[in-house]
Amino acid sequence: MSQLKEAILSTTAKGDKAFIPYIMAGDGGLEKLQPTILKLQELGVTAIEVGIPFTDPVADGPTIERAGERALANGTTLRKVIETLTSFSEHIKVPLVAMTYLNPILAYGIEKFSEDAKLAGIKGIIIPDMPLEERDIVYTALKANDIALVQLVSLTSTPERIERLTKASEGFIYAVTVNGITGARSSFASKLEEHFKKIQEYSDTPVLAGFGISTPEHVKSFSDFSSGVIVGSKIVDSLVANDWATIEELVKASKVATVK
Repeated sequence: MSQLKEAILSTTAKGDKAFIPYIMAGDGGLEKLQPTILKLQELGVTAIEVGIPFTDPVADGPTIERAGERALANGTTLRKVIETLTSFSEHIKVPLVAMTYLNPILAYGIEKFSEDAKLAGIKGIIIPDMPLEERDIVYTALKANDIALVQLVSLTSTPERIERLTKASEGFIYAVTVNGITGARSSFASKLEEHFKKIQEYSDTPVLAGFGISTPEHVKSFSDFSSGVIVGSKIVDSLVANDWATIEELVKASKVATVK
């Protein structure tokens, strides 16, 4: 079992739900990466998704797109992010999940990236522009370094596609909750609970909800039928504003065992 999956199951075994905040590495400068990660783990998050800025992102809404542009303007690269994480890896106590694209990994070198990512504390990876059919490009190297390859499942995926994706996903299954780009939303489509149950039928890997989740109420609502949530745009906006109170409230909402 991957360390990422183990961390999520350990959280749900306590009666809580997994909470994974998304941060954009390099937004505000790479020097902010260490204090941000250490503060988030202090608040009790299950894992942290570390976004790598890219010139041609997939599905990013305005908030994350702007954060990526700021990070790129600061000279942030995949290699620099890995180097920065490695510099304080002994202080990282929660699994890190890298969110990057295939081209930067190929430019880095798949085996070298996988080896360096392990040293940096990365336990999982999301590659949104790499289809399932191409996973063998990176899978062997990632597996050798105990890095889980997380798959995204969309609302429009067919049952056959859902089955293939869920059985291939490691660490957790990233269930996209909207049709469209990332970003805070006030409401979601109906029948999401039914969709999540369908996803969970094919695998015992935890299913986490992501895209659009931005309030404590959203966190609690999705906790009723998932193993946890990923929160991106709201976290990014809150970090820019240095609004840790909002982030803390979001994390607290996932602590079902103590909230009820």
